[in-house]
Amino acid sequence: MSDLGRILIFFGLLLLVAGLVVVALGRFNLPIGRLPGDFSWRGRGWTVSFPLASSIVVSVILSLILWLINHFRR
Repeated sequence: MSDLGRILIFFGLLLLVAGLVVVALGRFNLPIGRLPGDFSWRGRGWTVSFPLASSIVVSVILSLILWLINHFRR
């Protein structure tokens, strides 16, 4: 049961960090979601968004962070 508690604490901290990142992106007016390579189609009463470039940028940043964490844990 203690393993479940540790997992819940880990995911809670992960959600906290994700929330802080979202707030920071809003405050600093970073163009995540509006980069060149982010596609958006608009019609009458509907919008489809495909943030390809933003997804790649977020993936590279997360990969770098996880690599650094793994590197310093050794």
